[in-house]
Amino acid sequence: MREYVLVLLIALAATYLSAPMCRSLALRLGAVAMVRDRDVHARPVPYFGGVAMLIGVTVAFFCAAHLPFLGRHSSVTSDSLAVLGAAAVISIVGVVDDIIDLPAIAKAAGQVLAAGVAVLGGVTVLWIPLPGRLVSLDQGTGIAVTVVVIFICANAINFVDGLDGLAAGVVAIGSLAFAAYAYILTVEHDLVRATTASLVTVVAAGVCLGFLGHNFFPARMFMGDAGAMLLGVLLATSTISLSGQLDPASLTGTGGLLAAYLPIILPLAVLALPVLDLVLAYVRRTIAGTWWFRPDKKHLHHRLLQLGHSQTRAVLLMYLWTSLLSFGAIAIGFMNNNWWIIAVVVALAAILVLLTVLPRRRAAVARSVARHADLPVPPPARSSERP
Repeated sequence: MREYVLVLLIALAATYLSAPMCRSLALRLGAVAMVRDRDVHARPVPYFGGVAMLIGVTVAFFCAAHLPFLGRHSSVTSDSLAVLGAAAVISIVGVVDDIIDLPAIAKAAGQVLAAGVAVLGGVTVLWIPLPGRLVSLDQGTGIAVTVVVIFICANAINFVDGLDGLAAGVVAIGSLAFAAYAYILTVEHDLVRATTASLVTVVAAGVCLGFLGHNFFPARMFMGDAGAMLLGVLLATSTISLSGQLDPASLTGTGGLLAAYLPIILPLAVLALPVLDLVLAYVRRTIAGTWWFRPDKKHLHHRLLQLGHSQTRAVLLMYLWTSLLSFGAIAIGFMNNNWWIIAVVVALAAILVLLTVLPRRRAAVARSVARHADLPVPPPARSSERP
């Protein structure tokens, strides 16, 4: 555990300290997010936060390889090299996109290429837990599933990266939840505690926390596509590597309704909001007769602003939902489905629903009172932090 905490702090420090240099480089190269109709920020903001994240990932993996416990497990060091290779490929694609705005097909090709690098390094889905059984995948199917998982995760994080600090915070919370799950699982079943899944997730959490120092509202720099797709690759590969280093037979004996299926349920819980946003965008744009990658201003974070939340409150709400879904799934799975755990999770979800819709409710009541009192009707609530 001490080495995991140390790696997290190294990733945090390397990302935070390298970010100002990357910001200056972005300004020199003109990699700046200009203000567009669909954007929320009110002034141009430099990119290349993803470059700082890649530096943090590289430094953290290098240090982990030389630690006395993590460094002596060849499976972890070899997998981390494969993950680093995939992260470097996707980051290069993202940097180019941040500078010249690549077409969607080029970015998709880069994502598939990054997935191929991970596969060549041995990071491949080997089995999938299903109710009552574990399904082993042949090589071809495993490669195909790996590519699809990395593609979906990279795009899901990219879609949710729309407010200052949103993507970094959501991924940090989800990564910590997944790291806790992977570590607890190894402890409960007396397995080797050095796993690629735990290493990659603590590194992802570290780079996100380090970058939040420069990205929380008001952001001094953006992660850009380089950072968003990098985080997607890290989350995807940590999930995939779990199937290669944990004995599936050990999971079948785990008590509780969800515990045996957490390897597949937890990633969905961690990425619930980004994946939901991705699916809704696909459906919405398909119905409208446009391509799924055509941008608009109807993402989940946009809708929170339209409900009357400020940008900071909208981001914090997304943090809370991610925490509830990810840590709630772990609690229900490992606590043998105790009714009081489920009751607490449901109660917290109800509270979050009220907090989410409260601004609109308050605005509706204010308008109703104003109409009955013949007073000027106030306009719908809007964010006080963004024009």
